[in-house]
Amino acid sequence: MFIEAILIGLLCYLGALSSPWLLGLTGGWYLITRPLVSGMLVGLILGDMKTGIIIGVAVQAVYIAMVTPGGSMPADLNFVAYPAIALGILSGQGPEVAVALAATIGIAGTILFNAMMVLNSFWNHRADVALERGDERSLWLNSALWPQATNFVLRFVPTFIAVYFGAQYISAFMDSLPKVVLSSMNVLGGILPAVGIAILLKQIIKNYSMLIYFLVGFVCIVFLKLNMVALVIVGALLALIHYNYKPEPAQPVATAPVDDEDEF
Repeated sequence: MFIEAILIGLLCYLGALSSPWLLGLTGGWYLITRPLVSGMLVGLILGDMKTGIIIGVAVQAVYIAMVTPGGSMPADLNFVAYPAIALGILSGQGPEVAVALAATIGIAGTILFNAMMVLNSFWNHRADVALERGDERSLWLNSALWPQATNFVLRFVPTFIAVYFGAQYISAFMDSLPKVVLSSMNVLGGILPAVGIAILLKQIIKNYSMLIYFLVGFVCIVFLKLNMVALVIVGALLALIHYNYKPEPAQPVATAPVDDEDEF
């Protein structure tokens, strides 16, 4: 697992919020740190892409509505995307348990994220001092090199340790847990994706009557057993019908101006 742990650790660093190497946030945070994408990449590295994608989809549903205003994160999605999904695949317990592991590791990852922010404030202060002195080399070191080195250590090292050493023990550890614990993790992991979808619906639906379309999609999948291609076609048709036949807003009736002389 040495090479696999190195590759997953590097991906974790490249997808971090403050890593600039993959077109900044575009290729890193907003692409390879999405659990749907990282699940495929981690599954490919570990030799089980199918399980990686299945776990990635389940984890993505939990965090699909997560936003990070001003860098404030309820969970560190970067650690969710890589060490958590890797341990979920290695545990062999299915996507529900992987989702529960991801939720736990994601919350714990905010501790390291906040530690990095504290260390960055230290480097920023040193960069300000170097700027006042006119020391260009020290300015570059404290504004570019040392913050990225800190980011690398706090992303790569925990991920490498979790994958390299966790691979030896995670399966046996999960098998040793009591059935009630595994059952609880399965129930929790099954509920969390629904919570993520509910948060997303609350953010995007302005009129509660629009929930009828969500319920139509639910009926199509659960009862009519339609696949995703058929559901997309049904959704497109409903969107076209709604757009073309929705009631137009009432227009105000224009009144002719009244001349004061006409009153007499």
